[in-house]
Amino acid sequence: MGFTTLGLSDQILKGVAAAGYTEPTPIQSLAIPLVLAGRDLIGCAETGTGKTAAFVLPMLQRLAADGASRGGLRRPRALVLTPTRELCQQIHVVFEQCGPFVSCRSVSVYGGVSMENQLKHLRRGVDVVVATPGRLLDHLQRKSIDLSAVRILVLDEADRMLDMGFIDDVRKIVKAVPTERQTMLFSATLSPEIKKLASNLLRNPETVETGERPAPAHGIDQHFYSAPPEAKMDLLLHALEAEKMHSVLVFSRTKHGADKICRRLERQNIAAVAIHSNRTQSQRERALQGFKQGKFRVLVATDIAARGIDVVGISHVINYDIPPYAEDYVHRIGRTGRAGASGIALTFVGRDEQQSIRRIEQFVGRKIAVGSYPGFTASAPAAPARHGVQERTHGSNVPRKPKARRPEMKKPAFAHAPRKKTPFPKTDSYSSDGNAGGWSNYR
Repeated sequence: MGFTTLGLSDQILKGVAAAGYTEPTPIQSLAIPLVLAGRDLIGCAETGTGKTAAFVLPMLQRLAADGASRGGLRRPRALVLTPTRELCQQIHVVFEQCGPFVSCRSVSVYGGVSMENQLKHLRRGVDVVVATPGRLLDHLQRKSIDLSAVRILVLDEADRMLDMGFIDDVRKIVKAVPTERQTMLFSATLSPEIKKLASNLLRNPETVETGERPAPAHGIDQHFYSAPPEAKMDLLLHALEAEKMHSVLVFSRTKHGADKICRRLERQNIAAVAIHSNRTQSQRERALQGFKQGKFRVLVATDIAARGIDVVGISHVINYDIPPYAEDYVHRIGRTGRAGASGIALTFVGRDEQQSIRRIEQFVGRKIAVGSYPGFTASAPAAPARHGVQERTHGSNVPRKPKARRPEMKKPAFAHAPRKKTPFPKTDSYSSDGNAGGWSNYR
């Protein structure tokens, strides 16, 4: 079944062909007719299965259909909220790729960059705003954006927005949008919290699900290897060479950890770059672009990038640290094996991460076998400090020098001579206050 059977107009079909789409994915086949009919929708599908086009294509057609009756300055008629800057940029690109044959202007609004360029587009007038919650609230406070004409609202990766603490921001934004609207919620996972959020935002929504949710895509070969925390770096270096990995995405739990992994790889002459929320927007864009172009063999990222990286040809995803949420495991490894391609996911399991494995097992509904990486033996941990040598607890790993001992002092010859005792005077008389009679001699 092709896109021609979904009710899309000729102008949109031209855009579909220009964007390189040939056959609709299952989520697109189910969602597009419902969105065209104006229904509220909850869409749930595996990562890399085309959820973005599932709402972009029908939105463009609906906006183009009522464009002729619109008068005056263009105010946003559609709003897409997304948790990360990278995902915001990607959705905006899909709007531009699929909408060259319809009169529809879009703008991406996110933090980390100057507001001037965004203000210029908003003053000129736009039909679609793709935004992260924080920067959109900045524009609302400055009164540089008017959402009173929004008729279509989309929450993309809604579960991630909940995890990142955006729920209060989302509620504030929803209050600025008319209640008479079409609302859609898309995500790769659908938790009870998301269903509760949907019940407050959507009206009689249709729910479409594809794939064996919440399992990862079928094309991903998953492996779990035990590794003590102190041996994970050695295992990473061993695996990179043993499997001749060429385009690798490594996930760290923390920003500091991502930078540390990147530095260690660079010291081994492995082209690597880190991306996380402490990097400026220009640094993040350069890192992602360099990874796409093959300048960097390894991209080290935190979960900020789990939903914002769409790079063709990622051969391996490595979970250096297991994510705190089982849902994030699915999103992480979903960066490989996209759109039906194959990929490999490796997860390093430390001694203190067994409970995280149990949560992933419960989430995906299958038992996970943790083994040893073939041909790799973890080196023995360093021996404990001896003879007063203290290890640093932070900063440099170089042990502190033992404190210099004071030289032994030679004892004087009289050291062991018996002390001469002074005899106490004997007396039988006592004063009226109870003291011995001869006490005054010792005052």
